[in-house]
Amino acid sequence: MLKTYSILFFLFFFHVSAEVIQKLEVKGNKRISSETIKVYGNINLGKNYSSDEINEINKNLYETNFFEDISVFLSDGVLNITVKEYPIINFVDIQGEKSDTIKKSVLSKLNLKEKQSFIKNKLSDDIILLKNIYASIGFNFASVEAKVQSFDNERVNLLFVLNKGKKTNISQINFIGDKKIKESKLRDIIVSEEMKFWKFLSKNTFLNKNNIELDKRLLINYFKSIGYYDVQVLSSNAEVGQENSTRLTYNINAGTRYKVNKISTNVSEVIDSNLFIPLKDSFSKMIGKYYSPFNVKKLLDELDILILNNDLQFIEHSVSEILEGDTIEIKINIFEGKKELVEKVNIIGNNITDEAVIRSELLIDEGDPFNKTKLEQSIAKLKARNIFGEIKNKIIDGSKKDQKILEIEVEEKPTGEISAGAGIGTNGASFAFNIKENNWLGKGLSISTNLDVSAESLSGQLFVNNPNYNFSGNSLYYQVSNTINDKATSGFKNNIISTGIGTKFEQYRNVYISSGLNFSHDKLEVNSSASPALKKQKGTFTDLAFDYGVSLDKRDKVFSPTDGYISSFSGAIPIYADAGSISNTYSFSKYQGITENAVGAFKLQASAVNGLSDKDVRLSKRLFTSNTRLRGFESGKIGPKDGKDYIGGNYSITSNFELNLPNLLPESTKTDVGLFLDFGNLWGVDYSSSLDDSNKIRSSAGANVSWVSPAGPMTFVLSQNLSKASTDVTEGFNFRLGTTF
Repeated sequence: MLKTYSILFFLFFFHVSAEVIQKLEVKGNKRISSETIKVYGNINLGKNYSSDEINEINKNLYETNFFEDISVFLSDGVLNITVKEYPIINFVDIQGEKSDTIKKSVLSKLNLKEKQSFIKNKLSDDIILLKNIYASIGFNFASVEAKVQSFDNERVNLLFVLNKGKKTNISQINFIGDKKIKESKLRDIIVSEEMKFWKFLSKNTFLNKNNIELDKRLLINYFKSIGYYDVQVLSSNAEVGQENSTRLTYNINAGTRYKVNKISTNVSEVIDSNLFIPLKDSFSKMIGKYYSPFNVKKLLDELDILILNNDLQFIEHSVSEILEGDTIEIKINIFEGKKELVEKVNIIGNNITDEAVIRSELLIDEGDPFNKTKLEQSIAKLKARNIFGEIKNKIIDGSKKDQKILEIEVEEKPTGEISAGAGIGTNGASFAFNIKENNWLGKGLSISTNLDVSAESLSGQLFVNNPNYNFSGNSLYYQVSNTINDKATSGFKNNIISTGIGTKFEQYRNVYISSGLNFSHDKLEVNSSASPALKKQKGTFTDLAFDYGVSLDKRDKVFSPTDGYISSFSGAIPIYADAGSISNTYSFSKYQGITENAVGAFKLQASAVNGLSDKDVRLSKRLFTSNTRLRGFESGKIGPKDGKDYIGGNYSITSNFELNLPNLLPESTKTDVGLFLDFGNLWGVDYSSSLDDSNKIRSSAGANVSWVSPAGPMTFVLSQNLSKASTDVTEGFNFRLGTTF
């Protein structure tokens, strides 16, 4: 009986608190039609509306940002709506910004835009936003004043009066606290730079809040990568001086350096734990080594491959890290997530970049099972493209209970870069200039062009790379280059023009394959002082070759690796050539952390080039040894010699044993020291066996010294030859002063 009364009461209450809308009356609207208000309010005539649904109509209309005030009430079947419309912005301008390009970019980021509603509450937000934008490019004390000009028909002009002031230079960068690592190393990690007279092209010498936050992330990632799990990095700026400069200080507390003592998996009962037995080999390799989040990520990548290969949908994983003393235990939890699907993926914030570029990096798409791990990996891939500042994601409930909507918001940033460098040393002076753009026309293309000038050579190159061609995951690159070598002392001049196309992709985990076609045009001119061998090779030659390569990269990190190795093999086979030759090169580098303050490395490189059909290898194709691979000898001044000319060889091999000692000298000296032991040989003259009398192992030992001088970074190489050929030109001391602008 009680239940019957409850139902009757509910039906009665619903009847008296709900009413059918039979007619709609709108007042106060001048620009927005009544029909548009009906659509935006989601109003249906003839429908029974409760008080909550009337409130929902009110909410829907406010969300349009068309109305400053709204009144909605239902009486006797008539829905009465009275509105007050916001003024419309007729024109927006920034006075005080001369660059139309910058002005256009800044206006696109404001909340208040032309042809939209003028909402006073958003005006103060835009003033703060403008100050933050200009602070991000060095104008830390910019002032902004807003002026509103009202006109008839509820229209306004909005003017932002900007006084940028002067840019704030970074006069000094300091690292304090328990930082464990020398300042010279930390300066290489961060992007901010001290203002120097030669840094006139660099934009990183100005105080930039975004760069400071990036510096902190880079420092934290580096310290964690070498075992400092709980590192803390703080930053502070000293008071700006009269010269509009400031000191930037990073306070670092490195904390304890942890080693991994145990790795285990916690697999849910509903999943077959035997599927993850292959991970044990990878676990054993990490145990006993310093903790690194990059190595943990590699483990999770292997786990993802196992999940994918076994078609385990809706399987997720998380990581628990337990600290004890100076060790860390890693526990990988593998469990079955909620069985939800992706209903829709929304991309917002990309005003320049094509949406297809962003979607091509996503590992999860509409209709796929929703997986948080794949979403995180997708965000990581987008960040790796280096064309966005900040990337945020939001997970929203879909139209059905078992569906999710993914919202990915990107913040676009400047992707162009101009750099220049100059140097002088024992090998002469040189100059380099480079322009690079990572997101050409918003298509995600990377374009770079560079020019290198030295005493005897001039070279330039244009390189275009599409890192995800046709959404295949493979990179496709094009290049064209021109090199002119003018060696008057040897009596020759040659001009090499080349162009090529190729691709590179990850075939298996850490295994990269590359292939391509290269066309070259080589013109060699000689004079009377040239050797007979050079005179025989004069003329014009055309080549079309197939280039290929394969590499296995097992380094713990690309920048300053402390563990692992990289092994690669590359070659070129002629398809058509006036004087064809086959070349092959094998390279191997192994890195090993010996102590906290010492990292050892072993490097090996072996190359060979051989002519086809009894043809001699041309001068431009022959092998020479650089003084970076064989220290203690001048570049290009070892090996076979024809008269006074070093003609290069058909075969080359070098090996290097290196020991980096970053903390050998006090930090106040701003000097890093490394020791080396080099071996090498260059031999083989196909056109005359009588000239090949230098087939001898060369060796040297010495030290590398890097010093951050007031004029820029300087490098010194002091070496002692242990063995050499009689024709070699040795070099016991080498220095170079070089910097980027």
